[in-house]
Amino acid sequence: MIDIKPVQTNREKRVFLTFPWGIYKNDPLWVPPLLSERARVMDPARSMFFRDGVAEFFLAWRDGKPAGTLCLAEDKNATRAKGYAECMYGFVECLEDYEVFKSMFDFAEGWARARDMKSLYGPYNLDREDSRGILIEGRERPPAILCGHHPPYYQTFFERYGFRKMGEDGLAYAIDIDLDNPKVQRMMRLADRVRRKHPEFKVRGARIEDMDNEIDRIVFLQNEGLKHFPDHIPYTRKDIETMILPLIPLVDMELVLFAEADGKPAGFFPGIPNFNETLIHLNGLRHPWDYARYLRHKNTKPKCLAIKSVVVPPEYRDTGVAILLFDEMAKRAAHRGYQWADLSLTGESNADTFPLAHHMGARIYKRYRFYKKELEPPYEA
Repeated sequence: MIDIKPVQTNREKRVFLTFPWGIYKNDPLWVPPLLSERARVMDPARSMFFRDGVAEFFLAWRDGKPAGTLCLAEDKNATRAKGYAECMYGFVECLEDYEVFKSMFDFAEGWARARDMKSLYGPYNLDREDSRGILIEGRERPPAILCGHHPPYYQTFFERYGFRKMGEDGLAYAIDIDLDNPKVQRMMRLADRVRRKHPEFKVRGARIEDMDNEIDRIVFLQNEGLKHFPDHIPYTRKDIETMILPLIPLVDMELVLFAEADGKPAGFFPGIPNFNETLIHLNGLRHPWDYARYLRHKNTKPKCLAIKSVVVPPEYRDTGVAILLFDEMAKRAAHRGYQWADLSLTGESNADTFPLAHHMGARIYKRYRFYKKELEPPYEA
């Protein structure tokens, strides 16, 4: 017997949080999330999502034993932008048992219909950037920070249930940071030409003392740089704060790059140390003795620099601003000893990332897919 029940008690919340350990116990590529961070994301009193959204968490039980987890939510900002409501799902974990998966999403359809929602879409773990999508290709190395990892049968289950691909796949590129690479040197020569042609362009690191205004610039650049994508939902300040604020104490501000044209925002290119290289050893700090693991690995310098966005407003797209950002990032990252860079996630046709990444010898090493299912009218139960 399969039951889908809301997470209500502290014990049920603990079961929800720790359920993935059973799914991935024999998977050496899985990076356990920090339990304290996952608990914060689920907490309406602490999570930024709940400023402008609603969410409920559910456990699937089979014969009295936990068999799956699911979050169902409405992003009010997305509802306003689209003019209608859709159900965003996330925190999807499931035993290799299709009947459990089917029961979870039958329940999700009922939940969405009762709220007059037109579709199910995701997965997003209450965050537009963290662990979004389902991994469908690339199980040779662990994911970089803010990227997810899933067993192969998840893709099969989604497609068997009737979900369809939503938008473009999210791609993760890997680029070796080697300033002696002929392809990188060619890019550096192109950057020199851009500087001579456009002396008004400058690239700088983020200013921690001006972070409030820097966040406003990021909101502007993200929306201007991505608005040409179909179904783009404008970022709010809350979205950017959710992404940026937890990382501020951890990142090197000289690797969070802004491009400016005569002082006006012209591009954004943030680099983050790939902390997953440490987190993969910590077991999510699930037990008190796991803190000994933290002490052993806390000073390990990541080999990878994760770059989560490259956005340039349309008016600067053909000016070479993106080349300047790539050039400056390569030099600064090499100087700090990084060996390779992860660019993730970027759309299949991203005009800012695709050409430059390939000219620099990048290779696609992971592919994530977003799934949507339209609900037949009437939507109400």
